[in-house]
Amino acid sequence: MSIALQDRFVSDLPELAVRWQAESAPEPRLLVLNTVLAGELGLDPDWLRGPGLGLLLGTDVPEGAAPAAQAYAGHQFGGFVPRLGDGRALLLGELTDREGRTRDLHLKGSGRTPFARGGDGLAAVGPMLREYVISEAMHALGVPTTRALAVVATGRPVYRETQLPGAVLARVAASHLRVGTFQFFAARQDNEGLRLLADHVIARHFPDALEAENPYAALLDQAVARQGMLIAKWMAVGFIHGVMNTDNMSICGETLDYGPCAFMDTYHPDMVFSSIDFQGRYAYRRQSDMALWNLSCFASTILPLLAPEETVARDIATTAVNAFQTYIYPLFAEYNCDGCHRSDALTPQQPYFASADINEAYDASRSKIDIEDGVQDRVLAEALSRFVVRQRSEFHNCGEACMANAQEMLDAIKAFEDAIPNPDAVPDSWVTSRALILERDGILASGGGRIDTGAIAMWEFSEGDGALVLDKSELDPAINLGLTGV
Repeated sequence: MSIALQDRFVSDLPELAVRWQAESAPEPRLLVLNTVLAGELGLDPDWLRGPGLGLLLGTDVPEGAAPAAQAYAGHQFGGFVPRLGDGRALLLGELTDREGRTRDLHLKGSGRTPFARGGDGLAAVGPMLREYVISEAMHALGVPTTRALAVVATGRPVYRETQLPGAVLARVAASHLRVGTFQFFAARQDNEGLRLLADHVIARHFPDALEAENPYAALLDQAVARQGMLIAKWMAVGFIHGVMNTDNMSICGETLDYGPCAFMDTYHPDMVFSSIDFQGRYAYRRQSDMALWNLSCFASTILPLLAPEETVARDIATTAVNAFQTYIYPLFAEYNCDGCHRSDALTPQQPYFASADINEAYDASRSKIDIEDGVQDRVLAEALSRFVVRQRSEFHNCGEACMANAQEMLDAIKAFEDAIPNPDAVPDSWVTSRALILERDGILASGGGRIDTGAIAMWEFSEGDGALVLDKSELDPAINLGLTGV
């Protein structure tokens, strides 16, 4: 069959693309094929099982295709790495599905690329089958995610702790553009590259942002809204991502990278699923906080696009908290919620959405204010806002006129929604990235490693003088941190 693979990413953003070729497979064998997804993509399953097997391996691509490894940067466990990329992955190109949507066709385990950082670029059968199962389970649960098309055994051994059979995963995504993609240009102070990337993302994922007075502010708003919706769905199904680095956070709001991850069997808020997450940075209970931190990093990268003056750009990025404080927060005192729902009340009752600390109140309130843009039925959406339902339908004793209070709260929530299209706030305390280096080399994780030279994930730095910050983690050997740049 004839397949057309576009090279939109490569042609639009050549600085982020390294043309590359997948490694050959000595004894390829199809292990599993997602026939339903193949049909959605307009691909004949029988052809993929036969002559099309080379497409799933990346060894036989259509004429005119431009396979490429994608470059990006990222914060890995809090430590910034200015140059990362697809070390064992390959973008074959974009195709148009039967509904007219542009989808990435992407490989994992297809061999070393210039971004491999000492790894072999290969993948074992077990983890690839696991990613296939989990990503399709997430899709079935209604969680936005990359999709698995096929797993193909290569016949090549992969060496980790033991010798394992090798495989390639063929997967599909709305795109593989991530926060780290923006950080790549920001780290180089390449504002023109940032603008080209932002325009590419808007055209591909947020075309209605072009109609906004400030398209880049609309991009930020919509990216935050999608990510907030995604994390809420993660939490609802007990999913723990495990490695929420900025290079693993998709701009379009899909779950990206099923490395160390799992569904929670028994509720435990501090559960982690990464063997190197010693501090619980990406624990279940911290996923919303880390998503917000990642989004703050995203906001910091596009400051030059938001407004010519940095102070104005920062104001745009922090509008959410201000909107909450203006429209909803004053009602908590008016309805006497502060008599119970704050820590210093006579009879304190959680959640503390009426706290004197506006940030604590905001965090406690977010789950009770449903302003999901994806809900078309406005009545249904209103019914999901707990602050409204508690008064209008359950007649909670918050004042003398529950129905009137419910309507006032609903009006306030609508005003909040109109003021800012997402409920997540970007802290105004973040700063632009500085260059961080270690006095000694970092460590390399087994199997090619996520922690490279210069990593700071395992160490705590809390004291110092001038450009030198002292390691207070009590790990041996001590590793001090030097600050460079401006």
